Amino acid sequence: MNISLIGVPIFFGSDKKGAEFGPRKLRDKNIISVLTQDNHTVYDCGDIYVENIPEEKKYDFHPTMKYLKPIVEVNTNLAHQVYSALCSGSFPLIIGGDHSIGLGSLSGTSKFYDDIAVIWIDAHGDINTHETSMTGNVHGMPLAAAMGLGFEELIDLYNKGCKVKPENIFIIGARDLDLGEKELIKTHNLTVFSTEDVQKIGVEKIMKIIHSKLIDRGIKAVHLSFDIDCLDPNFVPGTGTPVTRGMNVIETKYMLKYLMETKLIKSMDFVELNPILDKDDKTADLCIDLLSWTFGFLH
Repeated sequence: MNISLIGVPIFFGSDKKGAEFGPRKLRDKNIISVLTQDNHTVYDCGDIYVENIPEEKKYDFHPTMKYLKPIVEVNTNLAHQVYSALCSGSFPLIIGGDHSIGLGSLSGTSKFYDDIAVIWIDAHGDINTHETSMTGNVHGMPLAAAMGLGFEELIDLYNKGCKVKPENIFIIGARDLDLGEKELIKTHNLTVFSTEDVQKIGVEKIMKIIHSKLIDRGIKAVHLSFDIDCLDPNFVPGTGTPVTRGMNVIETKYMLKYLMETKLIKSMDFVELNPILDKDDKTADLCIDLLSWTFGFLH
């Protein structure tokens, strides 16, 4: 398998410095050689350019959303990189960076494939809009924008309008949802499995439920967006928005293995590694382990 490794060194979506060093840390940990061990050919596409914006100017582009202009520019460029990789028959692996980049990556995937599904593994729903967000942090908005909800400039990023139908969105591991997000989940009947659901229903059954729905709907392409804060903070101290009572490594690895073996995953984000917050590279080392595990099942 050809893999296009795309780094996105951005923290603007989270407004917490450190996530921009995630791509460099994973490269320093030899992510390329780790991936090539499974007979993949890895093309390092380098990092998307991120303009340096002083903190005091973060509201220059919108009164409530922080760093809007550079986030839109970065995501537009990312979308085209992802689309170009898919056009060349390569699998885009996007390493962040904060989760605002999920909008760019799935926008690129949705341009290449007619009808995609999105599996969003995250402690958060990321389905706020500029009207529901309590922080103005855009990393909490990408999935809403991809559904066609929220600020027009985000909705129309790269290609106009909705990128993924609400019925084709599956959120796993959510345990920190804002009131506005809960209302959107109810209004649009989104499929959400909390960490509590994972523990009660079991990860195997949840995977089978999702897989069955994908098959029933004739979905041929899925974008997988993986935020490391889906895991319990005990496993991943190096992330910017940790939430207690997260998933464990065994549950997470089962999910990743199952999803890759469906052969439906066509692109993937891996986000929110913050090396500044890490302890003795514990999080970075686990990230490498998870990526090695995941791509061992991609053929």
